[in-house]
Amino acid sequence: MIRNIIIPVILITPALALAGESSNTGINWGFVIMNLLGGLALFLYGMEKMSEGMKKSAGDKMRSILSALTNNRVIAMIVGAFVTMVIQSSSATTVMLVSFVQAELMSFTQTLGVILGADIGTTITAQLIAFKLTNYAILMIAVGFGITMFARKESHKHVGEAILGFGILFFGMKQMSAAMVDLRDYAPLKDALKGMENPLLGLLVGTLFTALIQSSSAFTGIVITLSLQGFLTLEAGIPLIFGANIGTCITAGLASIGTTREAKRVALAHVLFKIGGVALFFLWIPTFASFIENVSMGADVPRQIANAHTILNVSMALVFLPFTALFAKLVYRFFPEKEEEAGLKPATWHLDESSLSTPALAIDLAKSEVSRMTKILGRMVNAIIHPFLSDESGQDEIHPQLSIVEGIEMREEKIDYLDEKVLDYLVKIGRKEITDRQASEVYGLISVANDIESIADIVQKNFIPLIAKKRALNQDFSKEGQQELEAYHVKVCKQISRVANALDELDPIKAKKVLVKEEKYEELESQYRMRHLERLYEEKEESQETHEIHVELMDLLKQINVYTGNIAKAILKTVGGVK
Repeated sequence: MIRNIIIPVILITPALALAGESSNTGINWGFVIMNLLGGLALFLYGMEKMSEGMKKSAGDKMRSILSALTNNRVIAMIVGAFVTMVIQSSSATTVMLVSFVQAELMSFTQTLGVILGADIGTTITAQLIAFKLTNYAILMIAVGFGITMFARKESHKHVGEAILGFGILFFGMKQMSAAMVDLRDYAPLKDALKGMENPLLGLLVGTLFTALIQSSSAFTGIVITLSLQGFLTLEAGIPLIFGANIGTCITAGLASIGTTREAKRVALAHVLFKIGGVALFFLWIPTFASFIENVSMGADVPRQIANAHTILNVSMALVFLPFTALFAKLVYRFFPEKEEEAGLKPATWHLDESSLSTPALAIDLAKSEVSRMTKILGRMVNAIIHPFLSDESGQDEIHPQLSIVEGIEMREEKIDYLDEKVLDYLVKIGRKEITDRQASEVYGLISVANDIESIADIVQKNFIPLIAKKRALNQDFSKEGQQELEAYHVKVCKQISRVANALDELDPIKAKKVLVKEEKYEELESQYRMRHLERLYEEKEESQETHEIHVELMDLLKQINVYTGNIAKAILKTVGGVK
């Protein structure tokens, strides 16, 4: 709420400092302050409401569009502009990019074109605001409210919410404009705003205010509102717009603190693009202003400011797009690849509390974390067979300073930790206003995470104690028995890999394949069990000595196979909830 109050308070500071003159000026300061504060609150609330409605109605589709990107930089830029135009949030687009990079659905270099496109998408709001639709604000509120209240389909309700927010936004503008009418001839305020023509001062004010309200679109709207009443010239508005561009990347930079290196790379790229773009235009603001006046063909100042905002971001994208590979190299110098030595302690990589306000993005991040759990589990199951086939302790595949058993126990601790964190995160998402599809995804991911944790428990609590029993026997499995155990272990590891692939894309075809293989492997386990019993009947010494361990190992592998089937069913149920 503080951010909704700071700006109008600062804007009217010159007036309050000279409050003693109110009797001479005839300005009703109570009316002015009330309408400025109320109008600004409505404006910011309307923008947030509009953005939320758009994200709810299009968030899942936007994820699909982004994840289907190719390496073509131009297409990436166009898609980034389109997605951000629809969801009205470059920050939300950036969060999606981070989740896709961490889930290995996109490369970091691919995101650079999307980031440039996202900057173009944010200018659409300014263009809409410049249309001066304030006289239709009440109509938009009525239409939006009507759709929200009476629409049967959830998607239609979200569209109504976006229209309602748009109407509230313009009604807030109308209130601010009404408050400013009496201030048109108030010299102290006019002088203060005219001071924004000083490029450095305008840049600083725009940067600070945008960082405070955490939205470049909202601040640009405020600048256009001020220009509607003649308080700002184009020369004063341009530095403020430049500052808004830098202020929004400061927000992204702060949001990346404490996140993964990939998140920091995306945020740094955003910062470099914004600062570089402003630097290109900053030294020739008067020339840029003249250019904007010419291309605007006699349009008023609000439209000229909106055009300046658009041309800045489009030019920046076109200039930097050919050099995205060079930018990627520069970013990697700041945040190079690191050895995974620090990966011994449990930690979340993808969960982001700030993304909970956008359920579609938060679910995607939770899915990335659950996918990571599956990969950790895959390493555990893959390694567990070694101690039963060799007397050597062996080295962990990723952390050679650990033995195989130590690596398994370390990963079991990670999965326990992640299961708890993912469950807590998904419960928080479930408390938000989410669609039926999103609710289905939340419940499905909770089920999958619990099953992954159960498999990890089987490995840690059942397999590991058997290792000591096996070594105490001082007897190897029979040649045939060892081959069967190894073969069945490979089948189970493939099942976990199939589950991971199905989960990454919530792919029903891949999930059905897991179920088909589960049934096939159950039959195979029965065949192997019968062969083992035949060897016992033949009184093979190795089979008799290792009988108990052999049977228990097969049974535990069979249990893991059953759990992979449960995970596949959860994925199918989740996808089924979409229909």
